[in-house]
Amino acid sequence: MNEIVQDDVIQDARVHHRIRWRARRGLLENDLLLKPFLASRLESLSVDEIQTLDRLLLLGDNELLDVLMGRKGGANAATDALVAQIRKT
Repeated sequence: MNEIVQDDVIQDARVHHRIRWRARRGLLENDLLLKPFLASRLESLSVDEIQTLDRLLLLGDNELLDVLMGRKGGANAATDALVAQIRKT
């Protein structure tokens, strides 16, 4: 049992590291929105929210900024909810 839990913790650490790395953007505006959110909320996000964030980070810098600033809607309700959380932070 401990080994399974330990594997899950290692997997979570890898996922969180990947998200943090992918959140490093070429536009300062994106960094200013994403870094505080990740610092305060990444560890507490659900698996679904992590997957939504992962898909959001696939966007190019300008498109991501448009979504984060509300100039363009997200792909679905889950994306819109996550963007609202990011903007609150």
